[in-house]
Amino acid sequence: MNHAKSKYAAGLPPREQIAAITVKGRNMQVKVEAITAEGKKTVVHYEIPYDGGMGRMFETSPAYDGILGKHLGPYEREISRLKDGKAVFTARSIVSPDGRLMSVYSKGVSPLGKPVEAHVVYDRVK
Repeated sequence: MNHAKSKYAAGLPPREQIAAITVKGRNMQVKVEAITAEGKKTVVHYEIPYDGGMGRMFETSPAYDGILGKHLGPYEREISRLKDGKAVFTARSIVSPDGRLMSVYSKGVSPLGKPVEAHVVYDRVK
């Protein structure tokens, strides 16, 4: 996460946040690990079909129990984290054509169950 380029309209930015995304066959695995502003570690780890649809959670907070995604274009997708079948957090991700940056526009309930609205920018690290 690039703190200088990221903006929070609601909620506090994490001290640190790393998103790891891998494609395995027809699925994407996503793992987002963070240290919150309060110093707590959070992990959201899921797998979702690359072309969109219901996925499955491997590791998450009590704030979520499901994941749904859509492929919107060659560099854009949207996910909804669910609780009891209802979307409680949505995020639209846009990757730059050169793959060096990812912008994520999100709104809803954070892993700690608090309101969050943010534009988070990630720099690619190899």
